[in-house]
Amino acid sequence: MLLSRRQIIQAGAATGALALAGSPAFAQEIARLTVPAQPRAGVDPVVDPRLVARARASFDRHRAELQYTDVVGIADFTKASSEPRFYLIDTTNGAVTRHLVAHGRGSDPEHTGFLQRFSNQVRSEASSDGGYVTTEYYSSHFGRALRVRGLDYTNSNAEARGLVIHTAWYAEPQVLANNGRLGRSEGCFALSQAGLAEAMARLGPGRFLYADRLSA
Repeated sequence: MLLSRRQIIQAGAATGALALAGSPAFAQEIARLTVPAQPRAGVDPVVDPRLVARARASFDRHRAELQYTDVVGIADFTKASSEPRFYLIDTTNGAVTRHLVAHGRGSDPEHTGFLQRFSNQVRSEASSDGGYVTTEYYSSHFGRALRVRGLDYTNSNAEARGLVIHTAWYAEPQVLANNGRLGRSEGCFALSQAGLAEAMARLGPGRFLYADRLSA
């Protein structure tokens, strides 16, 4: 969903850090968006600034691997699977959309709805943390999907494990409505049909995706 202007301003403050290599015009736009704003009490930031700081560091390390920087993705696995925690961030204007995403069953063996751990091991069926670059579209048994390549030692086996961005029935809002949480993937970023449609259209090959979980 498209966020309010206040949320866009907060998102712009967070995501401006991800585009140090951008144009002067982009820098001016971010400066305009980052005017001080006081969030209402009890309202979570669009993207946790601690997570953005980690994503920025990863983005900077791996900038040479990226073909495009207009849109980046962040998966905040701190949040429960019942919350929209897959963010698509437009770095040209600070607009953010968010979607449901499932985590791996190996990351949540008891199916609590919360990611408990990451793993890079083959056959772990767990989600992996770190920076990714999206690589190519392909046809999977889930339908059209988007491959990703891990850029860190924590997700270096992403290709060998077949981790991709795809749609799945267990990531649909109706599953959440019925069960209070999404189902689990085998480590892939499993989105609803609506979420995947936007990810395929906007994230596309050659862009940055970051996945992580914050400690309490």
